[in-house]
Amino acid sequence: MEEIINKVANSVLEVFDLEDYYPAGVRVQIDISQWLIDGFLLKESDFREQLNNQDWSKYQGQYVAIACGTDAIIPKWAIILVTMHLAPYAKKIINGSIEDLDSALYGELLPEIDYSVYQDKPIIIKGCSRKPVPMRAYVLAAQYLQPYARSIMYGEACSAVPLYKSTKK
Repeated sequence: MEEIINKVANSVLEVFDLEDYYPAGVRVQIDISQWLIDGFLLKESDFREQLNNQDWSKYQGQYVAIACGTDAIIPKWAIILVTMHLAPYAKKIINGSIEDLDSALYGELLPEIDYSVYQDKPIIIKGCSRKPVPMRAYVLAAQYLQPYARSIMYGEACSAVPLYKSTKK
């Protein structure tokens, strides 16, 4: 019987796993419709009073996404006012979904990576992850890797999809 050789482990392929860069921390979605009359009508005095009565400290060190879960038309100042209450406690605040929040976090950290270690190497951007890596992170990673990579693939080594191959200079 022949010895089984793991060709992937012995290859020069570099795996770029976005999950490795996933920012640790609690993510929370705040739905401001909870402070609207019947979830749709914003009465400024009631809205302000409800915000003043919240325990914002429970968001200490958390990543917070603010959105409205109904089709209510919300004035911009309402989101900003919620932000003002959260700012002393939250690690980061965005207007949008948890996915938007993760996209914003990756948008901040991916430009800070030293991609020169991938110079002239074949790269696989790992496709499977246990953490919720947003599509925007994959798009950004591909853009940052492209100037350095010899080639870029997506997926897993056993079934990677070719995306880019540099032209020889």
